[in-house]
Amino acid sequence: MVRSGGGSRIPHPQSRTVAAKARGPEKAAISMSLHPSLLRSSRLSGLILASLVMAVTPLHAEVYQEPAAFVAGAFDGDPPAPRVLWLSGDLRARVSEILGHRPAALRVRYWARGQRSAWVLEEIGKEKPITVGIVIDRGRIETLRVLAFRESRGWEVRRPFFTDQFTGAGLGPNDALDRNIDGISGATLSVRALTRLARMALLLDRSRRQPDVP
Repeated sequence: MVRSGGGSRIPHPQSRTVAAKARGPEKAAISMSLHPSLLRSSRLSGLILASLVMAVTPLHAEVYQEPAAFVAGAFDGDPPAPRVLWLSGDLRARVSEILGHRPAALRVRYWARGQRSAWVLEEIGKEKPITVGIVIDRGRIETLRVLAFRESRGWEVRRPFFTDQFTGAGLGPNDALDRNIDGISGATLSVRALTRLARMALLLDRSRRQPDVP
């Protein structure tokens, strides 16, 4: 502190005082002086801590339904035992053509009873996989649902206004859908990923029902 010409005290320019009055029987006042460099250090520490928290916390990792629950619902709570379909030869080539890349695995697990089958598949949207559950009955999509979405953009594809477009879709020439799917502005890559998975599921279902039919 320094004194002015009139004798009053003026705070030193190199210090800042934060006063907090305690509320209670003692009604004491607590003062703490912080140097500007300490304040800057405190702010920097806070920014570093916030950065570390953001680094280890996923910004977008939404799980809307567990795969087991989806499969159970597809068979009225009584799902059959899982089966495996091997991707080899012509089937693998056609799946690669649909996806635009080789499939990540050589076999795909599915659940089936009669003409009905359920599939849980994944495909990259922009950078991360989108998990999709698809139910097919008699060669046509009955349900397509986003089970988990991990991208920062394009989450609108999980909404019924988009996924309902796949209901009733079948496989046409060249393993394309037999209908057009309207896109969503700002979610182009996610739309493409779900469309590829719908085509793939229909092809796999046809293959498991009629393995000798191209």
